[in-house]
Amino acid sequence: MQPLAPDAFIVILTGAGISKESGLDTFRCEGGTWSKVRIEDVATPEGYRRNPILVQEFYNARREGLRDAEVQPNAAHLALARLEREWTGEVLLITQNIDDLHERAGSSNLIHMHGELLKIRCENCGQIHIWAEELSAQVPCPSCHIAGQLRPHIVWFGEIPLEMERIFDALGQCDLFVSIGTSGNVYPAAGFVEAVRYQGVGQTLELNLDPSERSSVFEENRLGLASVIVPEFVAEILR
Repeated sequence: MQPLAPDAFIVILTGAGISKESGLDTFRCEGGTWSKVRIEDVATPEGYRRNPILVQEFYNARREGLRDAEVQPNAAHLALARLEREWTGEVLLITQNIDDLHERAGSSNLIHMHGELLKIRCENCGQIHIWAEELSAQVPCPSCHIAGQLRPHIVWFGEIPLEMERIFDALGQCDLFVSIGTSGNVYPAAGFVEAVRYQGVGQTLELNLDPSERSSVFEENRLGLASVIVPEFVAEILR
């Protein structure tokens, strides 16, 4: 990787691989979340309409898992928070993850493109609320007070990820794009590296346990545990 100017703009994409070492399931690997439940049942608007109780129970269980005392930010999360804190330019973190481990580590310039597990949204009034407890159809919206309209603030399959205009604007301006812990087969995130390379300005780097499906598009690839290679990368940038 070429040295960066002190005011360089760094954009980082993170996926489920960065949180796996914190005790959270990835989705697509062997034994991951989608090997245990059907995507169509719990992660689509149609599945929610068919069986809202099942969907609420699925996300209630995931919310409960996030509250487990053993689920904590790992060295990779902490390193990215350090990079944002100490880098003299801007660092924008885009995550596909719905957990709050980046926030707990200290990252603040952050986009949750697939939503957040600890938030809910009212389909009647559109208001978003922080929510760490169980959710059911009987719970009224804190804003409009109508029951049966609250859903997880999660982007399901078939829905548009959040803040895409801001994301693509950042990709078109960044000096370095880094992808960490992603499978490279979920769009639009899988196409971010090509969006950067199309502009012909930013460098591209993949940090992953194994090569992703988009590895060949990156200029550089580094393989290993996120808790090891991410702190190494951050130390290299900040030296």
